[in-house]
Amino acid sequence: MTETLSFPGLGLEFNINPVVFQITETWGVKWYGILVTMGFVCGCFYAISQSKKFGLDPDRVLDVLLGVSIGSIVGARAYYVIFSWDTYRNNLSGIFKTWEGGIAIYGGIIAGVLVCIIMCRLRGVKLLPMLDAGLTGVLAGQAIGRWGNFVNMEAFGTNTEMPWGMTSPTIMRYLEYNQAHLAAQGIGVDPLLPVHPTFFYESAWCFLGFLLLVWMTKRRRYDGQLALLYAGWYGLGRFGIEGLRTDSLMWGGIRVSQALALLCVIAAAALMAAVHRRAGKSGGFPPLYVNTTEGQAIVAGTFYKTKEAKEEAPPEGGNTANTEDPPGMEEGAETQNPGETPEAPEGLEVVKPEESGENL
Repeated sequence: MTETLSFPGLGLEFNINPVVFQITETWGVKWYGILVTMGFVCGCFYAISQSKKFGLDPDRVLDVLLGVSIGSIVGARAYYVIFSWDTYRNNLSGIFKTWEGGIAIYGGIIAGVLVCIIMCRLRGVKLLPMLDAGLTGVLAGQAIGRWGNFVNMEAFGTNTEMPWGMTSPTIMRYLEYNQAHLAAQGIGVDPLLPVHPTFFYESAWCFLGFLLLVWMTKRRRYDGQLALLYAGWYGLGRFGIEGLRTDSLMWGGIRVSQALALLCVIAAAALMAAVHRRAGKSGGFPPLYVNTTEGQAIVAGTFYKTKEAKEEAPPEGGNTANTEDPPGMEEGAETQNPGETPEAPEGLEVVKPEESGENL
């Protein structure tokens, strides 16, 4: 159904239909899914295309990302369900109806990092360089994917008098329906007034963060630095933006994602300070993985081939001689003790050496 989304202060109006085309009466392809998928693909493309700058093999990076994609989807849904448990307590089948909405980016990031740790171990990929490349790509994906919220007219904030405030019938209905609930949280809203386009704030913040991390790629001083910058940058922006939203997942009176964002900022700052302090005591940072002998061999495409060849080669000093039993020693054949006179075939007499006239 087409609906008008307007920005009264800017004099802009957009007629938007969230459905690209219908497959059945209840199923259709939506712009939200397309935009989120585009964001994910672009993020993966960046990580793979830049992998050699981090000392990583593109094919193995792809393997890791395939596992991460599954983990992220599961984690994003699980995070939302856990903190919306009252909605699913008596409707367990609804947990699996992701097409009805309900995913959370922080759940996807947490699960994605955990799966990344496992996949890096399985595929022999260095974790910290993988996180540096992958999380830089994640920021690009988030910047694109947030526009899915624009099409769905969701993830907006409280009322604003700024010229870029937006409104639509969907926004008005949501605010009217949740007005009392928001008031109980201390959030006052007027359904008739424009609201903050918080989806755009986060998209712009993520895009700026992506540019920052791309700029820092050649200037990074240690593996994991870009991952820490991601956690701090995104956390800082999310902390402020989440405070404006009207659809936050709550744990009591706490906005869950806002609290988690604050923890990420604190943890990232503490870890960066610890790394720099340690580097000061030890006389410098360790070399980047891409500059090590192993990293250079991976970039040259020889490391894994050499490793596989060594694993397939026989042990050094191993006996490769024919170990088959000689004739007469087949399984079950009797052995003869030294000095024992063999039995003569029936009808023949055995002559002992000393009884023969030959000089043996």
